Amino acid sequence: MIRDKQTPLSKQMKDKIAKPVVKNTEEYPDGNFNKVISTGSTLLDLAISGGRVRGGGLPGGIFVEIFGQSQSGKTIFLSEVAGEVQRQGGEIIYYDPEARLDPVFAKMIGLTVNEKNHLYPDTVPEIFAPIKKWQPENSNVINGIFADSLAALSTELEMSEEGDPYGTRRAKEFSEWLRKTCRIVQDKNYLMVCSNQIRQIIGATQYQPKTSTTGGKAMDFYPSLRLISTVTKKHKVEVKFAGKEVERIVGIRTEVEVYKSSIWKPYHKAPVSIIFDYGVDNTRESLQFIKDYSKFSVYTLGGETLDKSLNESIKIIEDENLEHQLREEVIDLWTEIESKFDSNRKPKR
Repeated sequence: MIRDKQTPLSKQMKDKIAKPVVKNTEEYPDGNFNKVISTGSTLLDLAISGGRVRGGGLPGGIFVEIFGQSQSGKTIFLSEVAGEVQRQGGEIIYYDPEARLDPVFAKMIGLTVNEKNHLYPDTVPEIFAPIKKWQPENSNVINGIFADSLAALSTELEMSEEGDPYGTRRAKEFSEWLRKTCRIVQDKNYLMVCSNQIRQIIGATQYQPKTSTTGGKAMDFYPSLRLISTVTKKHKVEVKFAGKEVERIVGIRTEVEVYKSSIWKPYHKAPVSIIFDYGVDNTRESLQFIKDYSKFSVYTLGGETLDKSLNESIKIIEDENLEHQLREEVIDLWTEIESKFDSNRKPKR
């Protein structure tokens, strides 16, 4: 039975908000979990570090790489995280070697860029060298460095008349600068997030990886967290205009997998919906998650039916400002499911 829309659902939810529970952070050494940065997606936050801190998220002091196919949401992911750093009082540097980020588009997602924090580097050292001298005003929050994307960076040798005929200098520079920078990022509790392009490996056997990322082997080892994004669906909307059906693709659904992690368990996956003029649609995936993994066959919150339609249920959540309650219910349900996979082994002595 559909709930009475005249009664605000928020009144029924006040006593159902769970209290934060912080889990043991000593099991995994990387990252400072005193503060975390959300990706904009509750399910992705949980997939990244839900076993270390309630709600999960990105800790400070780590280097993160997200890679994947074109148009799979990597730039929006960086923009969402950078915007959250700003909302928590931190400063950012947004390196844009591809010169693709439009400030107006960034503003729609919640990221503010200007001539001081939005830079256009050409070479690998132009990204990494300034990090040592960077002095954000507030060191008690997470400050962020973002690069979109590493594949667009060149080297002085490659840009010279002589060129780089063997194509090896860039990989060497990535290895050199990552080695110099990784401890600075950790010591100063910076969050460094970079996107990267994916490349096919020609001649790979059935037992070898079929793809790699630009930057050489250093990119496999230095990131504490590597995420891979893959488009799984296109969100379509149909409307009637002049008596005819008109269809538009308004967004995508991307599956993000934790490809490598030294902050928690790897190989968790999370669906992330991205609406082109909005950014990450956390409400959409949260409602779908509760429906998929609860006893209800319609969209609900706190056991109360919202609506049979997903779009109408999203509207109820937003009209009544129930995003926080929705997030808490998703975290509780995810935590309950995840507990079924605990090894429950006796601690090593």
